[in-house]
Amino acid sequence: MVNEKYPVLVIDDEEPIRRLLQKELANSGREIFTAATAAEAMALVRSRWFDVIIMDLRLPDTTNLDLLIKVRDSIPHTEVIMITGHGDIDSAVEAMKLGACDFIPKPFNLDRLDLVVEKAHQRVRLSRENMILRHKAGYDQGTVKFIGNSMAIRNIQFLVDKVAPANIPVLITGESGVGKDVVAHAIHDRSGRAGNELIIKNCASLQKDLARSELFGHVKGSFTGADESREGLMSYAHESTLFLDEIGELPLEVQASLLRMLETQTYRRVGEKDERRVDIRFLFATNRDLADEVKKGRFNEAFYHRINVFNIDIPPLRERKEDLPLLVDYFLTSLSPDSTTYRMVQNAMDCVLRYDWPGNIRELRNVIERSIILAENGIITERCLPRELVVSAETSEASITLESVEKKHILKMLNFYNGNRRKAAEALGISRKTLYRKMSQFNVE
Repeated sequence: MVNEKYPVLVIDDEEPIRRLLQKELANSGREIFTAATAAEAMALVRSRWFDVIIMDLRLPDTTNLDLLIKVRDSIPHTEVIMITGHGDIDSAVEAMKLGACDFIPKPFNLDRLDLVVEKAHQRVRLSRENMILRHKAGYDQGTVKFIGNSMAIRNIQFLVDKVAPANIPVLITGESGVGKDVVAHAIHDRSGRAGNELIIKNCASLQKDLARSELFGHVKGSFTGADESREGLMSYAHESTLFLDEIGELPLEVQASLLRMLETQTYRRVGEKDERRVDIRFLFATNRDLADEVKKGRFNEAFYHRINVFNIDIPPLRERKEDLPLLVDYFLTSLSPDSTTYRMVQNAMDCVLRYDWPGNIRELRNVIERSIILAENGIITERCLPRELVVSAETSEASITLESVEKKHILKMLNFYNGNRRKAAEALGISRKTLYRKMSQFNVE
């Protein structure tokens, strides 16, 4: 299980104060670190980040507010609480202008300090959650269940269960709309990092000139427009999972930086000399043929081999049409805006089964959502389906029906298990009695 304690750094040159605060502020939700000098503090700040920093205003190896400025540049999203002595109120006010969130005068009240630290952490947590939500925009955060009973879906379930506990990169491939994000969510949710948020970024949305900054962060003044230091996605994904969708769109120069990060679990913000160490599990997804992209010089070969440690390929919906009835039933229930029970008549279902679904599950969901709006008394007929879908199904050379799909699936399972009806029934998710009935119905020997 991931350590859920948040880190607090206490910076004070008086050892009794450091020991007191380390003892009194420690609880089940916090991990307390200490530093006696500005140099010690910056060494810690460069090696990791802190949600909250408690800092003495006067330290022997720094002048006035220099350390506060350096800390805010290094970890812009941390909350800094100043400890002030008698007569330092003016400096404390100046510290607030420079980004400190509060100041506590000596001798300080431990109960009040504890409350200030907790409130500071809540602000950091809220800021982090808002950032995560912004990067999740555009992703369907629905169920991570696998809907379907095809051999392909069962194989994907098996692979997810096996790879989820591991800490290796996973490359999820397949056409647009097949559900690569669902597989990524399932891997994260079944891993030891599930207690933390899955961080998501679509690489196609990265501006080429700012891609490195968005992933790794930057320091103030490192490029034109860098008016303040910022953290990147790497800092937010520490001890969690980072899912980079459409990885084929990542600029080549950034691929090289990410390759180094994968190899060492360290990175530098743009314009920063010091390295930061992180603990991140990476998931990648693409609808491109990356091996072909490597041959054409559009994808870094070393990076490709590093991210392709474990591949899960999701077949298109047209290759697993036996899952369509279950998917239709699922969407009819989950997308229902009220308590109405929706049902698709057989002619409409036959159109769904004959169609090739170039947009895969995403297209199917959109069609069902439209059909629900047009349904009369909960009944979905051909008139509720998009015209192009019906026309395409009518002109399809293959006349596919629900019965023919079921028959094909039963034959596939019986063949896979060498005629063992018990195992075939278990794989199909039905009883042996039901299997015998369907075999008789479809004249299967």
